[in-house]
Amino acid sequence: MVPINPTHRDLLGALNAGNPSTRLKAALAAGTHPDPGLLGELVARSAVEPDFFVRDMLTWALTRLPAEITVPRLLDELASGRAQARSQALHTLSKIGDRRAWPAITRALLHDADDEVARSAWRAAVVLVPDEGRAALAEDLAAQLGRGDRAVQLSLSRALVALGDVAEPALRTGLASGDPVVRAHARATQRLLRDPDAGFAPDVEEAKRVAALGPERAAGTSC
Repeated sequence: MVPINPTHRDLLGALNAGNPSTRLKAALAAGTHPDPGLLGELVARSAVEPDFFVRDMLTWALTRLPAEITVPRLLDELASGRAQARSQALHTLSKIGDRRAWPAITRALLHDADDEVARSAWRAAVVLVPDEGRAALAEDLAAQLGRGDRAVQLSLSRALVALGDVAEPALRTGLASGDPVVRAHARATQRLLRDPDAGFAPDVEEAKRVAALGPERAAGTSC
């Protein structure tokens, strides 16, 4: 373990300060002058940091360290019982882009019960997946069509679109689903895949309304 010098102690104190501006400046300093001795604290702070901008700066600071020491430490975090620890580790792995991390992107993470962990896993997966695994990944992602709110669904659609044409067969399975929400999400994703400028169509919400009210009642309320 690399010893912490007095300068590090000051920086570690700032990373844990009550003021988010102080923490942000400390994370910036850690990335500006990358030092392996700070790895453990940067990862640990990422797991609990409440401020989005500070978390983003912590991720940047971690990407400035050598991947050969950072990636193994982040992989350890994927087994954490803390959802934010898993999510931030996945996010940082996606930014590092070291494909040696791909085997750690398990189905359990892709289907994590916590939406933020799952979204981070989807983003990391499409960055890290080898070419021969893209079709299987598309099937795994498409199995979650209809999950969550609009933000979650948009994240899933973007991940599928990032995989390109290999996502088409998986989307056809979604289009044949008996669940109207799944079908609507599949249609919206297919449109994005064919035309990235089309935007994420709101018919997913309409499908939810139809599923809740039934086709006849839904038609009556739209008059």
